[in-house]
Amino acid sequence: MRARTGTGFAVAVAAAGALALGTAGSANGTAPAAGDPAPQSPYASTTGVGVHNAYEKSKYRYFADALDSGAGMLELDVWTNVFGSGWRVSHSNPVGNDNNCENAATPAELRTKSRNQSLAGCLTDMKSWHDAHPGHRPILLKVELKDGFQGRNGRGPAELDALLKSKLGDAVYRPAQLTGGHATLDEAVRSDGWPRRGDLAGKFIVELIPGTVEQGNPADSLWTDREYATHLRDLAAAGRLGEAAAFPAVLGAEAGDPRGRYADAAIRPWFVLFDGDASAYAGGTIDTKWYADRRYLVVMSDAHNVAPAIDAVNATEAQARDRVALLARGNASIVSSDWYPLPGVLSTVLPRG
Repeated sequence: MRARTGTGFAVAVAAAGALALGTAGSANGTAPAAGDPAPQSPYASTTGVGVHNAYEKSKYRYFADALDSGAGMLELDVWTNVFGSGWRVSHSNPVGNDNNCENAATPAELRTKSRNQSLAGCLTDMKSWHDAHPGHRPILLKVELKDGFQGRNGRGPAELDALLKSKLGDAVYRPAQLTGGHATLDEAVRSDGWPRRGDLAGKFIVELIPGTVEQGNPADSLWTDREYATHLRDLAAAGRLGEAAAFPAVLGAEAGDPRGRYADAAIRPWFVLFDGDASAYAGGTIDTKWYADRRYLVVMSDAHNVAPAIDAVNATEAQARDRVALLARGNASIVSSDWYPLPGVLSTVLPRG
């Protein structure tokens, strides 16, 4: 059942002030969700903290360490082009894997295997970590498809759904679960909102954004956001929405309703997640309360660049906490930067607005 108010969270905030979820994970893993101060609060009423490109070995030796960090969002970069096989996870290598994922099939295998695995390997790590921490905090998995989908080569939206299902199973929170009996995602969140944090315990929410290479490719006119939203619309029309496993995001902060950029009005109600530069959201020209009032999620990236800028990696804990609090007041759902050395900040959860 979805909670319609944030009363429980308001009480917790009044009692504790700025709240933090749990502590940093240990080498053997912890149960981060045990410290959640607001299990009765709707997910869209809170602000968490994310790590940009959490798959990079310079940040975490293993992806399990990123999962243990307490962060509310972790990001993967994925390549699909025909010059390599499968779904590759890497920042700048378009044909191979360069990451901290190890394809650990069981919790006991975490932190024991060779890294540089495919997206399937990263998802396998997530499932093994999930099995060791079944009540973990809800985690937004932000996936940037660097060069977009490649449906003609077996790497399209339906194939991604199948991969997420095969590797994560019921640990994925799906669009059909959010829509319930409503016709679209927009109708569902504006009517009932997102579930409570406690109801999302043990779940991964997969966000999809267009990639930098895709956006710069003049031959690519069908970006990830539009392609996956169209996929959701068509699945719903066919009575098969339950097959979908991800949520497309509108990328780029702008005033008004940014879904107006999509010429096909029928796909607009399938976007309830928005992602853009924190400085733009904080600049005073965008009404971020518009998002919060409609219970839409907003990921604010590059939080360190909001004036006055602070270090992207080695900000002090006080600086990072102040920045998270500032953007929480500005209606962020997730505040994202590279503050991996600050697990106390990553596990922070504040009231939104």
